[in-house]
Amino acid sequence: MEREVGLDGLEDFALHIILSKLGPADTVKVSCVCKRLRLSASEDSLWALFCFQDLHLSTPQDHQGNPAPSFKAAYQLWREAFAMYPWSLVKRVKRCWDKLKKWLSDNFPEAGATLRRGASESDIQQLQTLFKVKLPLPTRLLYRFHDGQELTDKEHSLGIIGGYSFPHHLVNVYLLPISQVIMETRGFIHHLGFFSRSKYIVMAASSTSYTYTEKLFFLNCTNGQLYVCTRSHPTDGEMIECVPNALVRSVHDLHGDQQQDAMLLWLEEHGCRLENGIIKVREERNVRSISLFPEVPPQCSTAVTNGVQVRASAVFVPEFAEPEAEKYWFAYSIRLSLLPEGCIINGMTFKSCQLNWRHWIIRANEDIVFDVNGEAVIGKFPLLHPGEDEFVYESCTSLPSSSGSVEGSFTFVPGRNLLRRNGMIIT
Repeated sequence: MEREVGLDGLEDFALHIILSKLGPADTVKVSCVCKRLRLSASEDSLWALFCFQDLHLSTPQDHQGNPAPSFKAAYQLWREAFAMYPWSLVKRVKRCWDKLKKWLSDNFPEAGATLRRGASESDIQQLQTLFKVKLPLPTRLLYRFHDGQELTDKEHSLGIIGGYSFPHHLVNVYLLPISQVIMETRGFIHHLGFFSRSKYIVMAASSTSYTYTEKLFFLNCTNGQLYVCTRSHPTDGEMIECVPNALVRSVHDLHGDQQQDAMLLWLEEHGCRLENGIIKVREERNVRSISLFPEVPPQCSTAVTNGVQVRASAVFVPEFAEPEAEKYWFAYSIRLSLLPEGCIINGMTFKSCQLNWRHWIIRANEDIVFDVNGEAVIGKFPLLHPGEDEFVYESCTSLPSSSGSVEGSFTFVPGRNLLRRNGMIIT
């Protein structure tokens, strides 16, 4: 026999479960029905759940990290702070930043410490007024959470976007704060008037240290696309899209839940690559930075022969590209190491081996453009021992097409090989 149970007959726990399924908006509505529901809807444990589900908050705080008196108050402060934005987009942007900050905290805390507090709506409005643009909603929200990075002259390697290096070229990209967005964009409008007409603003750049090469990213505020400069940029403004146009949509739509511009998509992908270990922090000469050379397959190729491991990966270098001249540059990173079991040849084990020769075949599409055959790498004959850090060297090559491949081999001598060059012994 069925028995109806009135509201008064429900236990507090059962009512808590029902309200938690309703979600924050409907919970507020039903709290107006009666005193019992009002009391249940005010329980902070319920709002702690909502805060965790929507914002991944484990402690009550506002969007600037300031403590709030309760989870219910915290949730209200967040909704008020971002009342003009679609709530689904607010949650997505927070997830993006949370992922980046978690990785930075665990792996690169000195870079995480350079993130600035969120920009205010008045800061954003000042930028929009100066350049007569309307920032895409996702980018506005990204800056409401963090107003770029604050770097000193001694922190030129701490860009959260990262970079790469090869002889005479060093790049490390950081996210500009709004004050520098304004300054950099003004400079380009002065030199290239088309920026004022096309609604472009500078969003990210490499460090201005004299040992670094400039790399710039521009956001088109009209369509939400992000671009990186090419070498031809100073003369004809040529740039390359960072994200497929088909993925960018609804960048100014205050309704719905489909808003995504290239800045958000770019940072989300960057966060995933960091989280999944595709790119990592690298230390060179006691300087740590995010290296954009991939570390895992399929973007990184690995081969092991007789105990010697070779890992190789490459990145496109857009700031050197000249698409109209069909000239594209790629940097590559080679990592050599000896596995713990040592070098094993014909059943004999050697506790070291030394590079003697290398042979590279570089193709553009299917055509061979370079066939490099010679001694050493960058003038060095690395001596490998089991368990030591990888020997890393990086270089670059130009191709007449935007796609290509590199294959080749290294010849090592078991044990140790002393080689004379110009009267010097190089080991």
